Amino acid sequence: MDLTLAWAAIIALGVLLYVVLDGFDLGIGILFPFFPDQHDRDLMMNTVAPVWDGNETWLVLGGAGLFAAFPMLYSTVLSALYLPLVLMLVCLIFRGVSFEIRAKASRTKHLWDLAFIGGSAGATFFQGVALGAFLNGIPVTDGRFSGDAFGWFTPFSMFTGLALVVTYALLGCCWLIAKTEGDLQRRFYRIVWPLTVLQLATIAVVSIWTPLQDEGIAMRWFDSPLFFKLLPVPVLVLACAWLMRRSIRSKHEKRPFVMALGFVLLGYAGLVVSISPHEILPGVSLWDAAAPRSSQLFTIVGAAVILPVIVGYTTLGYWIFRGKVRHGEHHYH
Repeated sequence: MDLTLAWAAIIALGVLLYVVLDGFDLGIGILFPFFPDQHDRDLMMNTVAPVWDGNETWLVLGGAGLFAAFPMLYSTVLSALYLPLVLMLVCLIFRGVSFEIRAKASRTKHLWDLAFIGGSAGATFFQGVALGAFLNGIPVTDGRFSGDAFGWFTPFSMFTGLALVVTYALLGCCWLIAKTEGDLQRRFYRIVWPLTVLQLATIAVVSIWTPLQDEGIAMRWFDSPLFFKLLPVPVLVLACAWLMRRSIRSKHEKRPFVMALGFVLLGYAGLVVSISPHEILPGVSLWDAAAPRSSQLFTIVGAAVILPVIVGYTTLGYWIFRGKVRHGEHHYH
């Protein structure tokens, strides 16, 4: 058994689940400025109040797994992306505090609204920046980061930051369609298609820009057998958009969220294909960056125990708090 690939799969799954689960509740904060009424904002927050902190478990799992299984990759990425990652964590802290305090505040409620908006949008943006910087390539010499502190600040990484803001906003809007009703739900229906159009535009730009800024990714996309496997992806993206349009017109409540997940899964598949295990960093393979086999074996036993627990309580939380959320219902603790 190749433990290195097994650990890579676990970390990839953790990151995907984080993007899906924390993506829509970050998207709610991004949508806050378009819904200034406090009662609407209370209801929007109540749709994720029971589950939002559990969603961030997957971010912790991904970081801890990277540290345990790929310490060289962990230290390199952390050194290269120190500033955007710290700013992301600061935004998540402000957002988490606003979740707890906003429900009990009166005179300062508008300030905690701003903290929630800024924390959600900022955390999303810096996650996208980190992704773009990683795709740009992190310079490595003798197994150590050899770039500068602002190497992540490029036009491509700034755009991927904005693209992820659009993605999370779309996820949040589709989640709220499924969880609300009445006039508020109708307003979400009105903005979901413009967000879908923006999503399609960002997917197109990133898909064109990514191979142009990295020859290795261009070769993996176009000069390998993967090219024929990737050909259906644009068709599937357009199919998701068409089904999204039909779902909006028929006022289907759950299908828009499924289509938004389709965009995420297709984008994530493209990301995984872009990152070759034979050169996870310039001149460094996945196996070069891995911890010793004994360390991987020890930690994967812990992962095998803890993963079913996380999946179990996450599933239970969503099952218990399934259904619509209405005005006057509170799930704050």
